[in-house]
Amino acid sequence: MTFKRLLSIVDVRQDDEDLKTAISLCAEIEAQLSVVVVAIAQLPPMGAYPVGTGDIWVAERNEDLAALGKRVEEIEALTAKAGISATVNDEYPEAARFRHVVGRYARYSDATIIGSDLLGNESLKAEAIEGALFESGKPILIVPRGRKPTLRPRSVVLAWDSGLECTRAAREALHLMSDARDVHVTLVDPDTSSIGNGPEPGAEIASYLAHHGIRVAVDCLPSGGDAIADVIKRHATDVAADLIVMGGYGHSRIREWVFGSVTKSILDDPSMPVLMAR
Repeated sequence: MTFKRLLSIVDVRQDDEDLKTAISLCAEIEAQLSVVVVAIAQLPPMGAYPVGTGDIWVAERNEDLAALGKRVEEIEALTAKAGISATVNDEYPEAARFRHVVGRYARYSDATIIGSDLLGNESLKAEAIEGALFESGKPILIVPRGRKPTLRPRSVVLAWDSGLECTRAAREALHLMSDARDVHVTLVDPDTSSIGNGPEPGAEIASYLAHHGIRVAVDCLPSGGDAIADVIKRHATDVAADLIVMGGYGHSRIREWVFGSVTKSILDDPSMPVLMAR
């Protein structure tokens, strides 16, 4: 599927770095940008709070709403100057609702951009990724600081283990991989059992991709005791990849965010842009 609308989540207090990344990506592929400017609302005071606490809460709320309105105007001016199609909305959810708000907007976008500023925002990062990845059925594009992302990659590493999440990621990235110079299907310590990757690990996904006109190489790598995420990232650097495509593993519990070790390692320290789907 070709990406026609990208979503960017922006904290009301952050600068324009993530926005510039999102604008650049939309300009590259002629996509519309959906921006959601967010401030987290504090719960109103209840119970035995000092006199005047309610007035302070109202004043802070009014300040937040004014800041949201001002930031929306700034972003509308920025996107208009860039000459891209864009919609800009503001949201003021309580912390417990934030991920659901992200998920709702992500459902109506083709991918959510998780930029470097959002990655560095410890109060919003996990909930934003959880909402975009687990509540939308759409992929996320992780962009680490200092790396220029592209949605027209020349070289792609597809991290593969024959799982459902990997399959979904490959399907979401077909249009990206079809224009790439080369795609490296990368397996680390592959399971060659009949319920794993089979006796020829990577052969079936390579055949599938080849039928879509994609130029494929299968790379089976030993971990040597190193973390799988580190092996994948090193290999992506070795083959000069512009993008890693992988499945996102994990599940939500009531108010916890739990990821598999490979996914968490990639999210905690991405070395290059990563397209992740689940």
